[in-house]
Amino acid sequence: MYSLDRRDFLKLSSMAALSAVAGGARAHSLPDRSPVDKGNTMRRAPDSSRLITLFLCGDVMTGRGIDQVLPYPNDPHLFEPYVRSALRYVALAEAANGPIPKPVDFSYIWGDALAELERVAPDVRIINLETAVTTSDAYAPKGINYRMHPKNVPALTAAGIDCAVLANNHVLDWGHAGLADTLRTLQSAGIRTAGAGRDITAATAPAVMEAGDKGRVLVFAYGAESSGIPRDWAAAGDRGGVALLEDLSAGTVERITARVKEVKRAGDVVVISLHWGGNWGYTVPRQQSAFAHRLIDEAGVDVIHGHSSHHVKGIEVYRGRPIIYGCGDFLTDYEGIEGHEPYRDDLGLMVFASMDPASGTLVRLEMTPTRLKRFRVNRASDQEAQWLQDILDREGWRFGTRTTRDENNALTLQWEDGKRRGKVR
Repeated sequence: MYSLDRRDFLKLSSMAALSAVAGGARAHSLPDRSPVDKGNTMRRAPDSSRLITLFLCGDVMTGRGIDQVLPYPNDPHLFEPYVRSALRYVALAEAANGPIPKPVDFSYIWGDALAELERVAPDVRIINLETAVTTSDAYAPKGINYRMHPKNVPALTAAGIDCAVLANNHVLDWGHAGLADTLRTLQSAGIRTAGAGRDITAATAPAVMEAGDKGRVLVFAYGAESSGIPRDWAAAGDRGGVALLEDLSAGTVERITARVKEVKRAGDVVVISLHWGGNWGYTVPRQQSAFAHRLIDEAGVDVIHGHSSHHVKGIEVYRGRPIIYGCGDFLTDYEGIEGHEPYRDDLGLMVFASMDPASGTLVRLEMTPTRLKRFRVNRASDQEAQWLQDILDREGWRFGTRTTRDENNALTLQWEDGKRRGKVR
């Protein structure tokens, strides 16, 4: 049976996306589940039919092992120090959880998520696509390189994805040729992109989506070096690349504010998708929360969609706007790799945020717990949903948030607004 022991895993520089970082779960006890004082489970808009509901999730990594089980796999050869074929990741997943019916159809990887998307019918569906969509062989010598064959792009359209965020540490894994292929392929498939482009203007431009007659959703995306994005991947005036954050300073907020004000109209819901921080650990640095607050206060941002951590992190609501510090993984080929089991990176969330476009505030935030198994999204079991609820409650304690869980394991956020509470505990 294929296996990577913990020592090999920790040595595996090829798994840069899984590298350990400082910080871990805090030891304070779980709060009780009594109602949040001065908080709400939902904020009702005058007309609920006018709400704009967003689907948000964590990292979607359809390259490497997942690409190999789709109908049109790339050459499986890898340039990793310890793993030389993407087929090894397929074998690891099958050894851990059973056979995968190769080749799978394009909808297979979404599994139970498709029924949830149909049930909720979100107006806009946004993912962080953490892979290049290309056949380019111009690999970046960074230890790990994700790519999905362009002919496999129906694996994204099968879930009706509207926007693919590209400001992350894998979009240029196969060079500028790979980025050009990615942008061209997604555009041809009708999927809008944000966070990377042919130059700095394109990289920092928002994806603009109409939510029927309810209004528009604008998605801006940026990535930080702390997530593993090489500095030389930054887009420039005459060079394609990623919308890279120089830092989390007031000056950076001013530049983003100017960019938002160029395009924002009354009634627009503005999302900023941020690839920031390390892969492991629940700590939210004060610098991150201060940056998120400034984006809401000064730039008029309504939703912060954070990702990079391979597990879910705490959620805050500030001035009625949700700040999701880390969505965790959603679709990856990490099954069977040992080393960070306590974080349960196989568990994820489908986040449905219902926003009032008239005020830009959150009315309701529901989450469907999921588990990734055999490269397929499955509904989480009762025990797994309980684990996710405990983590969200523990990590949301300092932000004044906790959750309720219904008989179908759907989690609903309760919150005490961060603006009223003042300083974060």
